[in-house]
Amino acid sequence: MKINTALILCAGLGRRLNPLTLTKPKPLLELDKVTILERCINIIIKLGANKIFLNTFHLGKQINQFIENKKFPIDIQIIEDGKEILDTGGGILNMIENSEDKDFIVFNPDTLWHKNYSDEISKMQDFYFSKKLDNILLLANKNLSFDKNLKGDFNLKKNSLEKNISNDFIYIGCQILSRSLFKNYQVLNFSISTIWNELLKKDKLNGFESYNRFYHLTSLETFRKLKDL
Repeated sequence: MKINTALILCAGLGRRLNPLTLTKPKPLLELDKVTILERCINIIIKLGANKIFLNTFHLGKQINQFIENKKFPIDIQIIEDGKEILDTGGGILNMIENSEDKDFIVFNPDTLWHKNYSDEISKMQDFYFSKKLDNILLLANKNLSFDKNLKGDFNLKKNSLEKNISNDFIYIGCQILSRSLFKNYQVLNFSISTIWNELLKKDKLNGFESYNRFYHLTSLETFRKLKDL
């Protein structure tokens, strides 16, 4: 089995990359003349998904125009957050309400996605279906992070996630989620971490380890360092 529909979270304000993001949405920032959004779309195409939902809020018209001009070989539908930003949880729910699919793969475009991730994500997808899960997050040991200021989010033990003092693993911006996780939620402003925390309390939040070096646009300083690589 494979997931047919991918979601890309593109509505954020990108404040940590001001002043660049005052006039350009973060997903359209370029490294080696390629936008980080295009890198994300390319990995989704490589994974074999058939459709992408992409949400917008901040400077959304620029993203609309970019998608229209690029003519990617995949069906991309843009879903606006509306008058107010919905955060990650509300944004995901707003997108999945436009689909009849049960399972979705969700990407943050500010990770520098490249072809080496496709094998790991495919294996994560296989694990998700073989174990009949309703969630799984892709993580990397914080030692693999380009930005050494990033703190860990979780600990990972045999594909089970927990939080404690050490938190050696960073969520790197790709997860698979079942629609069923959102059954008690409405399309309002809430973070996906609200659902994660509920799952953590029940020992039902799952993880899958990535062994790729993790590059992430965490700040203006990091962006400038990445441009110099």
